Amino acid sequence: MYNNPAGPAAGAFVGATGSGTLAMTGAGDLFWFALAAFAMLALGLAIRRIVPVRAEKKA
Repeated sequence: MYNNPAGPAAGAFVGATGSGTLAMTGAGDLFWFALAAFAMLALGLAIRRIVPVRAEKKA
């Protein structure tokens, strides 16, 4: 009916071809890598803000 290979019959094929095909957005794998890097950076900065900072001792 549709010309979309992401149907239930082609699930194994789509799973084996990579995340760019699975998402069906037209974006390449570089886009997903950049998105993952941004998410990891945001997570690291959020953890850095949550964890208390040790006070420096001034002698």
